Amino acid sequence: MTTAPGPIAMSPTTAPLTVGILSFAHTHASSYARILAATPGVEVLGTDPGPYDPGTVRGAAFAAEHGVTYVEDVATLLARAPDAVVICAENTAHRALTEQASAAGAHVLCEKPLATSDADAAAMLAAADAAGVILMTAYPVRFASVFTDLVARVRAGQLGDIYSILGTNNGKMPLAQRSWFTDPARSGGGALLDHVVHVADLIDALLGEGAEEVHAVTNRILRADAGVDVETGGVVSIRYPSGVIATIDCSWSHPESAPNWGGLTLEVHGTAGSVRIDPFAAHVAGYDADGEVWAGFGADLDARMVGEFLDAVRTGRTPQPDGAVGARTLAIVTAAQRSVEAGLPVRL
Repeated sequence: MTTAPGPIAMSPTTAPLTVGILSFAHTHASSYARILAATPGVEVLGTDPGPYDPGTVRGAAFAAEHGVTYVEDVATLLARAPDAVVICAENTAHRALTEQASAAGAHVLCEKPLATSDADAAAMLAAADAAGVILMTAYPVRFASVFTDLVARVRAGQLGDIYSILGTNNGKMPLAQRSWFTDPARSGGGALLDHVVHVADLIDALLGEGAEEVHAVTNRILRADAGVDVETGGVVSIRYPSGVIATIDCSWSHPESAPNWGGLTLEVHGTAGSVRIDPFAAHVAGYDADGEVWAGFGADLDARMVGEFLDAVRTGRTPQPDGAVGARTLAIVTAAQRSVEAGLPVRL
């Protein structure tokens, strides 16, 4: 079985790196901080000006908890000339932070979605290109061994000609903490923007072609009592130039009582066979005295992704998934948003 690359091991002769984390707003900031702080030869700086959701550990307290050197603001952090930054801010802040980091000569790993508009995504790509720095999009599921194996089987023709793909990305609605996900002014959208992009990235890597037409429907039935002002459930249908039809279920459908955050699956159907993958299936589940237990095991996909980024920074190569992938997958979401508004399919 083909496996995805693991975390990058540093040799004693490798020059040290300084990596900044710009904002701790995203839930993945904790994982990235832990991985970077544990990587030999990497100095980790962080800044997180807020605003903070009530009851959330952010700012200097978060940095201290994760072994990160805290810096008061973005300008001060960038003045320390970091080699790279990881952007974990609210979605609508991604463009400005990428432009600032690029201008400072720092390579960028940006949390998904890359941006909230196609114009912002294009500006981010242009800024990185003009500065000669890397722009990578944070899609950790790309590094799952089951997905790498699926790609190898498709490339080898084991499934024949692909004709349909079904993806799901369902999870909890982020309300208790990180409630900015449900604030359109900061998130740019709801379940469409949050969950479609991960599956769209896998399809992008699998097919190697851009989408041609998108049709989407959404609703706000889930947790309507909470007054959420974004879509909480949706289904997106995508047609590709080769004739492949893909469908993505992108709902925030897992209850707060669920023992895990959610899950992602991908089914690929071809003329010679079908394969279904579940990258987060490796877990132990049950009950103990405190209630339900759900403990995942296996490779740390965030660590593999961060390893890819750090290796690209050191070697100067272009990592995958890069900013162009982020822009293509965002274009599917923005087309889906237009489709919902029009009630019709939208061509890209």
